[in-house]
Amino acid sequence: MKTQSIDTHSQIEQIQISLLKKQSIAKKFAQVCSLSQTTIQLSKRAIARANQNLDEKQINLLFITYQYGKDLAVRVDKYLNRR
Repeated sequence: MKTQSIDTHSQIEQIQISLLKKQSIAKKFAQVCSLSQTTIQLSKRAIARANQNLDEKQINLLFITYQYGKDLAVRVDKYLNRR
């Protein structure tokens, strides 16, 4: 098997893959959810650091803009303002 990671020894990588394959679907799904949540949090933190004048709502809207486009961010903003 071709090594997937340039900084991990191939035998260690085979062990890691074997352990991943043995995990239950629920465990794998929980890990994916956790990784996604961490990625979103880090992205929002980077946006906040780069735009220290924005409040939480504005940071979230900017995150939506970066990830999903301006059109959706505008629609979400309008929805939130109507509530």
